[in-house]
Amino acid sequence: MTRGRTPDTAEQLRRLRLLELLSGIEPWDDAERADIVDTAEWIADGSPLYRIRKPDVPAKHLVSYFVLVDARRGELLLVAHRKAGLWLPPGGHVEPAEHPWETVRRECREELRVDAVPSPLTGTRPFFVTVTTTRGIGQHVDVSFWYVLQADAETVTWYDEEEFSAIRWVTPRQLLSEPLDTLDPQLHRLTEKLLAALDAAATSSKEEPTATS
Repeated sequence: MTRGRTPDTAEQLRRLRLLELLSGIEPWDDAERADIVDTAEWIADGSPLYRIRKPDVPAKHLVSYFVLVDARRGELLLVAHRKAGLWLPPGGHVEPAEHPWETVRRECREELRVDAVPSPLTGTRPFFVTVTTTRGIGQHVDVSFWYVLQADAETVTWYDEEEFSAIRWVTPRQLLSEPLDTLDPQLHRLTEKLLAALDAAATSSKEEPTATS
């Protein structure tokens, strides 16, 4: 490790676990494939991983997003983030030594007051990874793990109004028709990957043989 300090044993274990999470992500496109390689190198080289001071110290740090999907309605949840000025999934910065899935659990309670329920599609593993340079004051790089949760839209009745000005449920195809300059810049790609995975899961379910008496 050359770019950061030599980590202690506990930190080495955390980095190995993050690398293991990355290895389980099937890249959707060349951009995600490149982001996986970039993230793996960043984790392995000893660079600091967690934000310790808002908004940009260190200038590259871990984030967890979570996409709530109501399978019955065929919709996913977006929030209007006040600081970003964009529609995006809920989420937050990974705290020092925190596992990205624990970030999802914590932020889900803090931002929506509901429990994080893993989607059968992914379980507690990340579905997507991105490396994105933010816009505006305090520009920095977010290394984001995107998780998929299952939810009942009717149970999401509260949101953190300090963080978000509104929330809404949309179908994936509606989302893909919206201009990207109003959304997180990676959201179209995430939605395309999610649609493909949901379609594949539905096809697989239909092809499974039924039990016979």
